[in-house]
Amino acid sequence: MRPRHALAVAAAAFCLAALAAPVGAAAEPVSAPRCAEKDLTLRAAPSDDTDGSGTIKLSVRNDSSRACLVDRVPTVTYGDLDGAALPVPASPHRARTLAAHTTAYAEVRSLTASDGAEKQAPTVMYVTVAAAPDQQGHRFQVLDLGAPAGLPVWEPVTTLWQTSPSRADRVLHQQATQGVMAV
Repeated sequence: MRPRHALAVAAAAFCLAALAAPVGAAAEPVSAPRCAEKDLTLRAAPSDDTDGSGTIKLSVRNDSSRACLVDRVPTVTYGDLDGAALPVPASPHRARTLAAHTTAYAEVRSLTASDGAEKQAPTVMYVTVAAAPDQQGHRFQVLDLGAPAGLPVWEPVTTLWQTSPSRADRVLHQQATQGVMAV
């Protein structure tokens, strides 16, 4: 994960220099500082899904008194495995503005492969979620995410940050049923 993490950090640094689009608003130029990790509250919770796909609900809240930038894609890594959950369709890392005291939502699925993937999938005991690739993020134990025996991981995917939990759920469900993911 270290070489990919370094590439993600470099890509994030490049993209954060670009203009940002506010979460839930039309894309328009906005200038805001980068969100300090200490000003963000990250949460992860088990999904209501019972299909065994390892779906986790995510949120990031800007606890500061001013708007700031987060990446438009949550960075979700699994245990010590290489890489992170990928947005589908592929989406470049770009900054998004998160207004003061506002929360954005995403969902991530750890099993996204053909039949039998769970038999081949490595199992992890924690998941780390960050609002940007160069941040440390917060580690969540899978026991607290409804997976006491560990979370199997095979080709994980994530939504972009969305304006509501129901929107994140719809986007992930659409990807699972139609093979495409809305932005």
